[in-house]
Amino acid sequence: MADEELCPCGSGKKYSECCEPIIKGTTLAPTPEALMRSRYTAYAKHEVKWLKDSLEPSQQTDYDEKSVEEWSKRSQWMGFKILQTKTEEDKNIGWVEFICKYKQGNLAREHHELSEFHKVKGAWLFYDGRAVKPTTVHNTTPTIGRNDPCPCGSGLKYKKCCGKDK
Repeated sequence: MADEELCPCGSGKKYSECCEPIIKGTTLAPTPEALMRSRYTAYAKHEVKWLKDSLEPSQQTDYDEKSVEEWSKRSQWMGFKILQTKTEEDKNIGWVEFICKYKQGNLAREHHELSEFHKVKGAWLFYDGRAVKPTTVHNTTPTIGRNDPCPCGSGLKYKKCCGKDK
């Protein structure tokens, strides 16, 4: 039964109780996060009309419905994770940082974005998004190679001593 289907946005709720009412226009997204979840779900369910309707009007002029629909259908939507949200209600603005995973053909992809939302006439709308560049991880402690002397002072190579079970 379609009602029992879990929502693609990863909320753990039924689709009919989560993103469907927002996508179908029977309820407004209460937060930028809810709107972002509904937009991911719209991609997964090929609801391209909602993707346009959820854009701030100034952003709708260059919306290419046909290419969005093709991209949506060519992709296999694998998961969605909210990393952080921030809302400034008094300024009618909010942000959602997220990662979505999808596949095109045999190629798995990950899209990491910081999206901006504006509240217009009581409704949250997507304004713009920008990719978040991966950050370089810097080790704060020296790395030990398998053939380096073990730091415990045994005189053995790390791989034969403390690194044996790693």
